[in-house]
Amino acid sequence: MEISQAMQNPFLQKKHLPDWSQMRPEAIESDITQAIADAKHSIEALIALESSGCEYRYENTFAVFEKSMETLNTAWGFVNHLDSVNNTKSLRKAYNAMLPKVTQFFTDIPLNDALWSVLKTAAEALDFEALSPIERRHVEETLADFREEGADLSAEKKTELRQVQKDLAERTQKYSENCLDATHAWEYYVTDEQMLRGLPTSAIQAAEASAKKKARSTGATQANNLNKKAWRFTLDATSYIPVLTYAEDANFRKTLWEAYQSVGRSDPYDNQNLIKEILSLRHRYAELLGKKDFAEQTTHRRMVKSGAAASQFISEMHEQIQATFAAEYDVLKCYRAEKAPHSETELEPWDIAYWADQHQKEHYDFDEEALRPYFPIDTVIQGLFSISETLFGLKIDALEAQYIDPEQGDTSHTEGDNPKHLPEVWHPEVQLYQVSDSDSGNVLGHFYADWHPRETKRSGAWMNYLRTGSGKTTTQPHLGLICGNLTPPLNDQPALLNHGEVETIFHEFGHLLHHLCGSVSVPSLNGVNVAWDFVELPSQIMENWCWERESLDQFARHYETNAPIPKALFEKMLASRNHFKAMGTMRQLCLAKLDLDLHRDWVLNPERPIDSYLEERLVDYQLDLTTRPRPLTCNFGHLFSSPTGYAAGYYSYKWAEVLDADAFTRFQSEGLLNPKTGRAFRECILAKGNSEDPYQLFKAFMGRAPKSDALLRRDGILN
Repeated sequence: MEISQAMQNPFLQKKHLPDWSQMRPEAIESDITQAIADAKHSIEALIALESSGCEYRYENTFAVFEKSMETLNTAWGFVNHLDSVNNTKSLRKAYNAMLPKVTQFFTDIPLNDALWSVLKTAAEALDFEALSPIERRHVEETLADFREEGADLSAEKKTELRQVQKDLAERTQKYSENCLDATHAWEYYVTDEQMLRGLPTSAIQAAEASAKKKARSTGATQANNLNKKAWRFTLDATSYIPVLTYAEDANFRKTLWEAYQSVGRSDPYDNQNLIKEILSLRHRYAELLGKKDFAEQTTHRRMVKSGAAASQFISEMHEQIQATFAAEYDVLKCYRAEKAPHSETELEPWDIAYWADQHQKEHYDFDEEALRPYFPIDTVIQGLFSISETLFGLKIDALEAQYIDPEQGDTSHTEGDNPKHLPEVWHPEVQLYQVSDSDSGNVLGHFYADWHPRETKRSGAWMNYLRTGSGKTTTQPHLGLICGNLTPPLNDQPALLNHGEVETIFHEFGHLLHHLCGSVSVPSLNGVNVAWDFVELPSQIMENWCWERESLDQFARHYETNAPIPKALFEKMLASRNHFKAMGTMRQLCLAKLDLDLHRDWVLNPERPIDSYLEERLVDYQLDLTTRPRPLTCNFGHLFSSPTGYAAGYYSYKWAEVLDADAFTRFQSEGLLNPKTGRAFRECILAKGNSEDPYQLFKAFMGRAPKSDALLRRDGILN
């Protein structure tokens, strides 16, 4: 009997929609080893051109190089993805076993003298005038990538660079694992119902369900009391944030706040030394490449152009909002003093969200929980799809899919008469969708959606891509995914989201649209493969439709009555949009400054304790609290869970906010759901990937360079 490729080499399978049940940890080593060997063979064939006497053409050089690593990129992408959504012990072991080998392979590519010689020689020999603009961009970007990653270094420095990259990959992976394990190792049981005062019903129900689920899974009854109810709280955002925001019991809030602060700060999940090692390795990496620090290394090809300019951008925003920030904090302190005149202490970190929410309820008569019934997740998603279809000329369809347990080989979740022919998903809750162009009917791609938390799934929300097509053809569609850790369904109710979670869905879907709408013929220039401080524009602009009546009416519907958000509630929501906005903005600026200062300054004198160093550097960016929060370094995956990630790039969130607020003014003036404007955004931004300089793409859509005043007006800083 013939064995399918999915069974023989599950991570190398060519099926556009892969068989997830076949991707078992025991296949990782052999499949990734084969993918590396195949990539090396392709590169060796490319190198052989130099002695073959063949004429250098784009098709037999840069196009071949682009194709050579496609299989490995895809296979390792599958492994990375499963590590994020199903981090079992066996998968983690297999992943960590192959991580050094994969890292070494990718590090060796730009350090391969023979390959670099071929590409440089080919670039000089090519007739640039005869190349298409995309091909020219590909050649230029490839050469720049090689130089940026050490192609021109001496043999001695290349050897050191290889080791630095290997060490960075291992240490950032360990940091990520520590964050995940520490988060899921902590739990807190409440057996006194009085402690739950102030919490929304949804949070109480979720905590009770969590306690029951844990008891079933462990075969134990918490508190050793069969007759006593228990509520389980964790450090997952859907459990932690409601307590900090709504719980009347300050000691309860303090308990969770202190636990969250401790993540990554004690054995066996201590990240403190790892942070120092990661920062030092990044600094050495930059030095080897002739840059004074890692911020210079990461920013010189981004929109901001330099680490100094990024720091200046954050500093200027700080100056613009500092007075408003101080005024807002004075209001909060006075309010708390008025409402709790006998309190023995000033404001504590675990008090801020609670008293800010109390102030919002009283002064705007607005409770964010009142919105939750209007945001059932399925209705929100359908509304998002409808808005995207109208604006961008798309058609989005749900597809039937099946979950097959990899251990059992059994169909645990099936739909349709012949489930074995249905595409697979990696978990029963995952949904699969197809995206087509509404005019031509061409399939642009597919994506998976995985919305709710699990103990083997990393925290946060993210978009990722699994396959990148090339161009507008229907034969090579894109494949992506979108994940979150949103409020799950409770009892007989659907999953009811808060407004922030709705924004998260729209945000991540913006990234997904960037990938799925990409029409660049070279995959590495397609979709989200753009300058890091430009990549958040498509995601952040989508959040704007979560605040407009015209768009909200398409999806904000009461889960029982289908009624839209009442006018009075909407007006309260809008009025409170910028409630203590400067304090929220200052927190983002604080994190960006933390990031830049560590990578630009601390590394120059790394003997300084990081906590005390940051406390001094960030004093003007933080609230004056009785208890000083420790810097968010030990549980800051954006900065330390990958060799680069958002390192020296956290500023890009604010940078992209400037772009998105400015770009959204065109929709405001031409129509929020104007298909013509939406098509222009798709054609100028979403479809273009990295085929042109991002400033030029922005100008193509707006007709001018970006301006910062739109963001300041939206945030209530400017009138």
